[in-house]
Amino acid sequence: MIPARVRPAYEADERTQLVGWLDMQRSIVHWKCEGLSPEDAHRAVLPASPLMTMAGVVSHMRWVEHLWFEVVLMGGPAEGPQFDEGPEDADMRVEGVPLDQLLSEYEQQCAVSDAIIADHTLDDVGRHPTLPVAAASLRWIVFHMIEETARHVGHMDAMRELIDGGRGYY
Repeated sequence: MIPARVRPAYEADERTQLVGWLDMQRSIVHWKCEGLSPEDAHRAVLPASPLMTMAGVVSHMRWVEHLWFEVVLMGGPAEGPQFDEGPEDADMRVEGVPLDQLLSEYEQQCAVSDAIIADHTLDDVGRHPTLPVAAASLRWIVFHMIEETARHVGHMDAMRELIDGGRGYY
């Protein structure tokens, strides 16, 4: 289920604040995609970044969630487009994939990430045997995911305005 676009309470504990800010940014990803036509979802509007489409960013965010929570933290296999021998930025190459499908996959991946977060302490560190970033704690990973998601939400905000004039923070 897509979380509401609500800031966490001022007096909430650390975990609630971290997860709350991450959830809010995740929900903005969905909001920025509302009402886009299939063409607009796959339209590049930044001349120097042809893969930076709304659909491409959603796919990228899905795979980033997978990477940090399932691969880095849980020690799962390094699988997915980031690890394939294919072209650079393969996770953003989603021509012909419907935006609704990509949003659904992102939502499902966020649910997996949320379950992992719930089952660990913020001080737990990654388990991947070969990735140096596995030294990061869950706290660091959640902070990073807030930063990563918010940065791409900013891209989506600018792209949406260029696509159809849509604006707004939350």
